[in-house]
Amino acid sequence: MSGRKILIVEDENKIAEIVRAYLEKEKFGVTVADTGEKALTVLKEGFSLIILDLMLPDMSGEDICQAVRKDSDIPIIMLTAKSEEEDRIKGLGIGADDYVVKPFSPRELVARVKALLRRVKGASDVLTFNSGDLVLDSTRFESRKKDSPVVLTPTEFKLLQCLAEHPGQVFTRLQLVNVILGYDFEGYDRTIDAHIKNIRHKIEDNQKKPSYLKTVYGVGYKFTGIPDED
Repeated sequence: MSGRKILIVEDENKIAEIVRAYLEKEKFGVTVADTGEKALTVLKEGFSLIILDLMLPDMSGEDICQAVRKDSDIPIIMLTAKSEEEDRIKGLGIGADDYVVKPFSPRELVARVKALLRRVKGASDVLTFNSGDLVLDSTRFESRKKDSPVVLTPTEFKLLQCLAEHPGQVFTRLQLVNVILGYDFEGYDRTIDAHIKNIRHKIEDNQKKPSYLKTVYGVGYKFTGIPDED
């Protein structure tokens, strides 16, 4: 993905420079704008993705997102101190593609940038992790582990794909049910747990110390595989 240009819209210089350093280490081109006005001005230069802080001195990130969405489908990751569920839902509802709450791990943010760019690339729907150890091909609905086919049910594949497309992001069981089964499904706790157990049996080398599907106790699950470079 080297050569892709990322726009960071962030008025806290320390945060902006940390994110810039991590992205440049991964060979991304980076531009930083510390106000909404500057961001909207430089957008014409063309970028592959925007990392957008919601709390800016001259205008809100939500307003910038809405302005961008009037004529562009560029991927947007919102970066904010707002952690309430309603704030996240609002941000996603106006066109953001992902939502990262401060304080955050720069490495996780970079992983989400890569995953989002891979999702919207269009030319390929193949995700690979841990140096090719795990491969998910959504066009063929196929998965492979160490070059050997892994037989997943459609629900298992959709669940794993959802988690793998958002490395490091914690999903509650209810969120996963909403993604794969629908809002009205009952008994979601034991259903999701059963699916996760089945998937781990098929893709993990050590189910007691999983490399891909980690339990976040009291919350849900997250995917911790490392996305491969294109």
